[in-house]
Amino acid sequence: MTKLSVNINKIATLRNSRGGDVPNVVEFAKDVQRFGAEGVTIHPRPDERHIRYQDAKDLKPEVYTEYNIEGNPIKSFIDLVLEVKPTQVTLVPDAEDAITSNAGWDTIKHKDFLVDIIKEFQKNNIRTSIFVDPVLNQIEGAKETGTDRIELYTESFAHQYSLGNTNAIKPYTECATLANSLGLGVNAGHDLSLDNIEFFKENIPGLLEVSIGHALIAESLYLGIENVVQMYLHKLK
Repeated sequence: MTKLSVNINKIATLRNSRGGDVPNVVEFAKDVQRFGAEGVTIHPRPDERHIRYQDAKDLKPEVYTEYNIEGNPIKSFIDLVLEVKPTQVTLVPDAEDAITSNAGWDTIKHKDFLVDIIKEFQKNNIRTSIFVDPVLNQIEGAKETGTDRIELYTESFAHQYSLGNTNAIKPYTECATLANSLGLGVNAGHDLSLDNIEFFKENIPGLLEVSIGHALIAESLYLGIENVVQMYLHKLK
């Protein structure tokens, strides 16, 4: 069964829109785990416009499932991850002003940079994952960095699938197959939803984990968070 990690950034966005501490991100993380989620994901950005660095620290003692911290490995992010020591760090090459992640790493161009960072995290017993586009040579490049896993950037699939193009899954299937053969674990995330997650999972060999935030939180406005978590778990079996 593929693990579900709930990205709680949108809960922090809602909290920050009014100030104060409602909704409380720590309590929300505890709840989604209680409802069955097998992981909690956060993506702190330098301007802390949603998840704050202090949130990452506050969550550490309360996340007893997989704790995944995503982000661009600038110095402040690296220092945060080394202090918190989550289960997994997912390296994402997003610009500081990006609304959301919009591209994977060029694992060939940035190989030396990634190798050094990955070694540092692994030395501290933190599993590493690299956010990548579904391109075969980028999967081969990821292998050369020494990373433990890749996270397939699924926005293109989600968009095409919503238009009825099921062939959009093919590059993801090919990349997952290659990653498996190279000994890389396969994660996935971005715009996955209740509408597309079952089809995606069925076509991705060895899919270990999906990280879902925006769609899951939006769906929960209508269906309730406990119900939605259970629906994802059912589709990921």
